Amino acid sequence: TSSRSATSAPSPAAIPSVLRLFFFILLINIIQSSNLRNLVSPKITEGIINYKNGEKYEGHIKNGLRDGQGIYYYNNGDKYEGSWINDKREGKGIYIWKNGDKFEGYFENDIFGDYGKFIYKNGGRYEGHLKDGKREGKGVYYFPNGNRYEGEFKNDKRDGQGVYYWKDGDRTVGNFANDQSVGLHAMLLAKGEVVEKKYNK
Repeated sequence: TSSRSATSAPSPAAIPSVLRLFFFILLINIIQSSNLRNLVSPKITEGIINYKNGEKYEGHIKNGLRDGQGIYYYNNGDKYEGSWINDKREGKGIYIWKNGDKFEGYFENDIFGDYGKFIYKNGGRYEGHLKDGKREGKGVYYFPNGNRYEGEFKNDKRDGQGVYYWKDGDRTVGNFANDQSVGLHAMLLAKGEVVEKKYNK
């Protein structure tokens, strides 16, 4: 006759030890995973940073740097409210000058982006393209008196093709240079007439 050997089952006393070892290993893995997440995504906190030059930051902080949403108070009275990444203004924000002028738009690498809106304390308003923080490219300027200009800008001034609209409905189409009308313009009057007018440089 052949004999068969049976594998012995673990004793009841050995089971708790196995479970304890299993849960110990599981706990180690959880702790290591948590530490890794903290290294990859450091915790963002809210706080206040006071600078020696009298300026102040209030908002989100990550690794000691301005990161997230926050407000920066400049020592000249200006203020910035908006998004920060790695200690720089980045993304959507509002810059308010001490005199009341305001910029709303996007920032790139701590400077004004290429599109935004300026709102001036005198009632004027600009919306359009920018370069180095100045009106450059196509945009619309709304004058405090109700008139507006739509067209090209260069170095903060009307420059290139554009249309000037009067609040009474008249408009003129032509070229502009250094913020002035130049050359031949077609004036389209609200009552339907078309008049040509020539401007000297």
